[in-house]
Amino acid sequence: MKMYDKQLCSHQLAGLPASIKGGSRGRELSLAAGGSSWPGALHFKPRKMPGFFFSHNNMTELNGKEDCKLAKGKVHKKKQKAFGADFKSYLKCMVPHIESGIKTSSSRNVMLSAEEVIQWSQSLEKLLASQSGQGVFREFLKSEFSEENIEFWLACEDYKKTKFDHLHGKAERIYEEFVQSDAIKQINIDYQMREATAKKAQDPTHTSFDEAQKTVYILMERDSYPRFLKSKSYLNLLNQLQTNTSK
Repeated sequence: MKMYDKQLCSHQLAGLPASIKGGSRGRELSLAAGGSSWPGALHFKPRKMPGFFFSHNNMTELNGKEDCKLAKGKVHKKKQKAFGADFKSYLKCMVPHIESGIKTSSSRNVMLSAEEVIQWSQSLEKLLASQSGQGVFREFLKSEFSEENIEFWLACEDYKKTKFDHLHGKAERIYEEFVQSDAIKQINIDYQMREATAKKAQDPTHTSFDEAQKTVYILMERDSYPRFLKSKSYLNLLNQLQTNTSK
């Protein structure tokens, strides 16, 4: 069948219903194909609509192109997901893994070196000076059900950096969480120190928790820290990093 020019002359448009004149191309095609779902829609045969007709084969071709675009879009999304998974695997290969069950406190992978991990064994101070060390030691303390000690110590470190206007609120939270007798994460300090810390927290200064923090630090240094250095968790991590370095 002969294809007509798609441009309509003004005298041809004059005889068409307004719904067709102002309609979108998609509606015009639907009307021309005779498959409109509009109530009362008019169906036109090719001879009555010169220059406005698309054959069934052309419509099939158009629909095929649209289906092809959708299929390509789905394939593209699958490729993007596959690439994302591959990229994550690549990043994991670039960062030394801690396969002994230890994770850092941050959800981000942290590049560790054997030299840094060896420094942790020099003193508890060196261990806690490292953000990665804090995370690894914290996981070890969790295995011993004593993570409240490092959490309290870290909370005190943050408290010391607090602006004076916010001291009262932070002091109250630290006291309720770690110090008071029925605290959820009660630290191991004696009654006298608990009472003295409670009084200081009522009229807080930047040194309100210094004595309690020092006591907890000594407890970790004498008790948990030596066991940490002898633990399989620490030794396996160190051996793994040394092996990776020698490769």
